[in-house]
Amino acid sequence: MSEPQLVEVLPAHRFDEARLAAYLRDRLPAMDEHLLVRQFQGGQSNPTFLLETAGRRYVLRKKPPGRILPSAHMVEREYRVIRALGEHTALPVPPAHVLCEDERVIGTPFYVMDYVAGRVIEHPALAAAAREERRPIHFAAIDTLAALYQVDVEAVGLADYGRSQGYVARQIKRWSGQYEASRTGDMPAMEKLMRWLPEHVPARDESAIAHGDYRLGNLMLAPDAPRIIAILDWELSTVGHPLSDLAYYCLAYHLPADQPGMRGLIGTDLAAEGIPGEAELLERYCRQTGRDGLEDWHVFLAFSLFRLAAIVQGVYARALQGNASNADALQVGQRAGILAEAGWRIAQQGARGAA
Repeated sequence: MSEPQLVEVLPAHRFDEARLAAYLRDRLPAMDEHLLVRQFQGGQSNPTFLLETAGRRYVLRKKPPGRILPSAHMVEREYRVIRALGEHTALPVPPAHVLCEDERVIGTPFYVMDYVAGRVIEHPALAAAAREERRPIHFAAIDTLAALYQVDVEAVGLADYGRSQGYVARQIKRWSGQYEASRTGDMPAMEKLMRWLPEHVPARDESAIAHGDYRLGNLMLAPDAPRIIAILDWELSTVGHPLSDLAYYCLAYHLPADQPGMRGLIGTDLAAEGIPGEAELLERYCRQTGRDGLEDWHVFLAFSLFRLAAIVQGVYARALQGNASNADALQVGQRAGILAEAGWRIAQQGARGAA
């Protein structure tokens, strides 16, 4: 379990705090003359800060400074989807208050939402939770994802949040481009996946709100119960294929448990640790969403590993520029090859291997 790790604002991410306070004074529910700003240490993408004022706590997320990849770090989209889901659904999202697109305030666009107090447990083995909580936590995550799948995008005002068809093909193209833009060397497995994936796009197209980074590390648990109280980090969200989120959540079942930072479960005795198997999670998701099965599961897994490898490679490239928001980003970026190799292994095994 991770309590919020707060540090003084990193030198690369400092901004004019007085100007921020002046901007927020008439825009937040509670604000006084004192504003304390500290930075969350963690996450690889959009720098995130804790704001404390008038006895209340808020979270500010902003784009990173410097050169960034096209269409990346879209905090404006994060704000929009959180606001829409908060106003029109019962899904657990923090109340969002302010979106500022004026770069003159703190140098980049940003938004402010409520701080939610709870537990974040990054690793799917859930060692920080009691054994009897582990299965309910995983089931709660799947149930919450199933509820997201069933949101009517038109009814919540997000019909234009993304194109309703062709999500997987577009994502393959996008992340191939992002990988090329942040390439720092050769990665044979990525090259093979970039050729294989376009030829194996799932035949059945579906659309729903796709979170894009749906994992335990982005789910806030209640302090005293195996219940999801907030879905965090919507930077990669869009209208897309719902099984992409499900596959991403299940990647741990296809990654090693003995390599630092991979958050895998291969090698873990799931039954002994009270962790449900992948098949149990898939069965529960199908039951909650009324599906009778999952087609092309191996393709979604391979695609999710490919996309994650491209994201991690981007983290690595930013770290080389001195622009990443996490101190260990250089180490994290070196894991891209492991992810790509896992994706290529699943692609080669095909549907029978993934099952």
